[in-house]
Amino acid sequence: MFSAISGLRSHRTMLDVVGNNIANVNTSGFKSSTVVFQDILSQTIQGAGAGAPSADIGGTNPSQIGLGVTIGRISTNYSQGALQRTDRDMDFAIRGDGFFTIENAGEQLFTRAGSLSLDANGRLVTATGGIVQGWSADPLGNIDTNTPIGGISIPVGDLIPPTPTSDVTLNGNLPTGDAVGAVYTTSVEVYDNQGQPVLAAFTFTKTATDEWTVTGEYGDPATAFTMTDNVITFDASGEISLPADLNMNVAAGEIPGVPAFTVSLASTGGRVSQYGQLATVSVTSQDGSTAGSLQSMTVSQEGVLIGSYSNGRNRPIAQFSLSIFANPEGLEKVGESNFRSSVNSGVAQLSTAGIGGRGLISSGTLEMSNVDLAAEFTNLIVAQRGFQANSRVVTASDELLSDIVNLKR
Repeated sequence: MFSAISGLRSHRTMLDVVGNNIANVNTSGFKSSTVVFQDILSQTIQGAGAGAPSADIGGTNPSQIGLGVTIGRISTNYSQGALQRTDRDMDFAIRGDGFFTIENAGEQLFTRAGSLSLDANGRLVTATGGIVQGWSADPLGNIDTNTPIGGISIPVGDLIPPTPTSDVTLNGNLPTGDAVGAVYTTSVEVYDNQGQPVLAAFTFTKTATDEWTVTGEYGDPATAFTMTDNVITFDASGEISLPADLNMNVAAGEIPGVPAFTVSLASTGGRVSQYGQLATVSVTSQDGSTAGSLQSMTVSQEGVLIGSYSNGRNRPIAQFSLSIFANPEGLEKVGESNFRSSVNSGVAQLSTAGIGGRGLISSGTLEMSNVDLAAEFTNLIVAQRGFQANSRVVTASDELLSDIVNLKR
C-alpha cells in the first residue's frame, strides 16, 4: 500500500509538470519539462547465493521487493521553439543556442524571451524590467567586446556630429569628338566642419585633343577655388592617364570651413572616361554630412543595434551579449521566463551572436514555447492512468486489511 501511495505522489507530480507545460503553451521562450521516475531502495528478502555456481550446485538469484517510486529528476527541454513573426521592432528571437543576458535588481539572469522595450531612461528592458546587457558603441560607432558588459541604452533623440567632406567622386563620360573649348559643368553640396552645406561646381573645359582642364567654384556669387592635378589626359583607349593617382586635390581653406578633400576620378563607384559622343560626367557621391538625430533602429543577425539618423547615415549603437553554458539543464528557472546559473550549469560564457556555437538574432520575431501539445495530452493520459492504477492498489490493500480484521468474526 505504501508503494502505491508513493506512486500516487509521483504521478501527481507528473500531472503538475504536464499541467504547467500546457499552461505555458503560448509563453514566449518557455522550455517544457519532463518527469523521470526511479524506483526507491528495495527490501531484500533473500540475497544471492553465498558462493559462485559450481559443478555440483547452481547459484541462486536475490529476491527483493521494491518500496515504491520517486521522482528521479525533472529535466528541461531546451530545443528550439518555433519563431513567430510579429513585425515589432523591439521583438527579438535567438535562432540556435544561447540566452539574452539581463540584470534584475543587481542579479545576472538569462532569458530566451525577447519581447523588449525602452524605459524612461532609454534602457533596453524585458517585459518584467530586466535590463538587457551588452556592449555599447563609442561616439565613432566602434564596439569593443573585450570590455565588461553593461546595460544597453538607446538615447531618444541621440545626435551624431557632422562629417566634413573628405572625398567627392566623379563618374561618367566626356565626348571624344568635341571641339577644343567645349564646356560641361556639374555640382554638389559639400559640408564644412560644422555640417553646413556649401555648393561646389566643377567645370570641364576641353583644352586640347584628349585633354580637359577642371576648374571649381563655390557659393553664390560664385568664387573660384584651386585644385591641384586638375588637367585630365586620356589615352588612346579613352581611359585616364593623368593625373597619375587618378585624383584631384582641394586644399583646406580653398572653400571656407571645408577641410582638404579629394576629387576621385576613378574609384569604387566612380570612373571618368572619354568615349564617343556621350556627355554624362557628374558628381555621384560625397562623404560629408550634416548633424543627424536618431530616427529608427535595426538589428543585424549578429546582434548589433544599428541606428538610422536623419542625415542618412547609419551607426552602430550597441551589441547584444549572448550567454551559453556547459550544461544548460543545470540552470534554475526563477520565473518571469528567466533562468539563473547554478553550480551544475557552469558559469555563463559571454560573447556575441554567431560566435562559438551561439545562435543568430532574428528581429521582428519571438520564439514561441517548445511545448508539444499532442505529446503533453498523451502524457496527461499516462499520468492519469498511472494515478488511477495506484489508487486501485490502495483500494485492494484496504480490502485485504478489512478481510484480515474480519477473520476473528
